[in-house]
Amino acid sequence: MVYSMTGFGRSEYSDEARRIIIEIKSVNHRYCDVSIKLPRIISRFEPELRKRLKLYAERGKIDIFITYNSLKSSGYTVKYDKEVLQQYMDHFHTIEKDFGLEEEYKPTVVARFPDVFTVEEEYFVEDEEYEIIEKVFDEAGKQFMQSRATEGARLSADIVDKMDELERLTCQVDELAPKAIEEFRTKLTEKVEKLLESTDIDESRIVQEVTIYSDKVAVDEELVRLHSHIAAVREMLSEGEAVEEGKDTDKNSSIGRRLDFIVQEMNREANTTLSKSDTLAVTDIGIDMKTCIEKVREQVQNIE
Repeated sequence: MVYSMTGFGRSEYSDEARRIIIEIKSVNHRYCDVSIKLPRIISRFEPELRKRLKLYAERGKIDIFITYNSLKSSGYTVKYDKEVLQQYMDHFHTIEKDFGLEEEYKPTVVARFPDVFTVEEEYFVEDEEYEIIEKVFDEAGKQFMQSRATEGARLSADIVDKMDELERLTCQVDELAPKAIEEFRTKLTEKVEKLLESTDIDESRIVQEVTIYSDKVAVDEELVRLHSHIAAVREMLSEGEAVEEGKDTDKNSSIGRRLDFIVQEMNREANTTLSKSDTLAVTDIGIDMKTCIEKVREQVQNIE
């Protein structure tokens, strides 16, 4: 499958003991940048979840949000520190004696003093709990992959359409390039005949000038490489579509990077073709080629 780097997946699970919600979302990124936000009581499972994510994504800016609520216990205990409060009271009595002040100490007042009351987390999640979290994570991961596959199929179809357009433009340059050389030969011959006012001209000199011009404007190599790159893109996309979901293959794992490289090469060939252009028709087509390639580049940036 061809996967987009943009996707979303969500899964929820609850029973008499717990409620778990996991959301996975991603956008395009040059590398794999993963952020996992989860409660502290299950934070020790984060390394395993990061490893698990590799089954569902290899590139992208990926954010994972995990909510875990125990339904058996709140998991928190309020603790009263008598010794801390006693120190506060001792100081207050000293102040009263030193300055002749009086104060009425109510429980609701002294409870506000720092560290008199503390909230501690006592609920402990057993290691076996990870199996449940993993199942919820996998369900969200499958939805995440499916949304990326759906978007990837759209991107792939659009790129194939643009390859058809680029090939059409390349074929037009194929047809126009030889004609440009022939037109140059005709114009040069007519100009020489006019200057000499005679048809008795040095044909070898004409051939020499045409040869020099041909070398200057020749884009055969660039066009051959463009045709080759177009074929390579089609082949990679067809191979990607043929890969079964869930299977990790070299052809599928780096398709986004490989496409990005080929598009850069396409742009290089189009630039060279445009710089060698000596006719308005080829220049117009070269600009259209660069526009088409830029649109492909934007789409490729979203493919994993």
